[in-house]
Amino acid sequence: MKVAADAERLRSQGVDVVDFGAGEPDFPTPENIKQAAIRALDQNFTKYTAAGGTMELKQAICQRHREDFGTAYEPSECIVSVGGKHVIFNLTQAVVNPGDEVIIPVPYWVTYKDVVNYAGGKCVFVETDEAAGFQLSAALIEKHFTPKTRMVIMNSPSNPSGAVLDQAEFIKLFELCHARGVYLLTDECYCHFLYDSAPFSIASLPDAKKTVLVAGSLSKTYAMTGWRIGFALAPPALITAMNKLQSHSTSNPTSIAQKAAVEAMLGPQDSVRAMLAEYRKRRDFVVARLRQIPGVTCAEPRGAFYAYPNIGCALGRNGVQNTLQFAEKALNEARVAVVPGEAFGTHAHVRISYATSLKELARGLDRLHQLIAG
Repeated sequence: MKVAADAERLRSQGVDVVDFGAGEPDFPTPENIKQAAIRALDQNFTKYTAAGGTMELKQAICQRHREDFGTAYEPSECIVSVGGKHVIFNLTQAVVNPGDEVIIPVPYWVTYKDVVNYAGGKCVFVETDEAAGFQLSAALIEKHFTPKTRMVIMNSPSNPSGAVLDQAEFIKLFELCHARGVYLLTDECYCHFLYDSAPFSIASLPDAKKTVLVAGSLSKTYAMTGWRIGFALAPPALITAMNKLQSHSTSNPTSIAQKAAVEAMLGPQDSVRAMLAEYRKRRDFVVARLRQIPGVTCAEPRGAFYAYPNIGCALGRNGVQNTLQFAEKALNEARVAVVPGEAFGTHAHVRISYATSLKELARGLDRLHQLIAG
């Protein structure tokens, strides 16, 4: 958010900024989804709905998840919230008590740490191997289990690294959590943007419903970031707890956005495939171009739309001691917005979003090359 605000401030002053900070698709919301919202307005669907979302939308979410992943959720196991971040917040507040431990792989999405801390929990961070593409294994996570472990958070594909947990390892991780009665929160925000494998949900396994918590979002899949619709699939008792919390905080998600979300879930899915094809082209270009910069390394993202290059070669010189300072220098001197790795738990990386045109990617990477190579 800070990166976006700083970049916007410069743009408002007429400065030519290439923005690699935004974690949102540059594609417009598909036309059929926008038209569904217009119809909702025309039909005066503008009143309160149930706090946890309309029955129509919950049924649509369960149907979409069933068709995509082979799950069998019912509306009583679903809640609609104000975006994926809201889902993760409410899930964490409903599950984590003071002193509980939550295992979080590094690098992690920035919100995980703060929502666990807010609930009074303790974050247990698990380092991943950058040389292996930030790959994680169930055995690595198992070493961090204690009697206080309450939940494991898994984000695959990952924001910020684009790493994807291999399906076999995901299943082993589920088995570990299931055997111990530990919740496995699977953040499926980028689940449809996979380059080397078919979409998969750990919630499709037998008995998964008891310990698997699904956090879903329409923001990235359907280019609906501003519509603010997310959902959870979880045991009914937990859904009830989340609903109580939501009813006293935000109440219902926007009625009009819910109607648009129904169309997203049940309408044509062509736009998702089209975006994925474009992201693949951009991924290939960005990784190859980053590796041309002397001293820079970059693990190949297997999903999402982020590259997470190691720019440690640029630290310790010209007054730049960390990636926060590098990001400030990149913005102020090269006019390129990137997100510093400190936000994600690492200290030699920056996140580059390639949810922008190839032309902008080329311009920005040329500028970064000049900045780093000197």
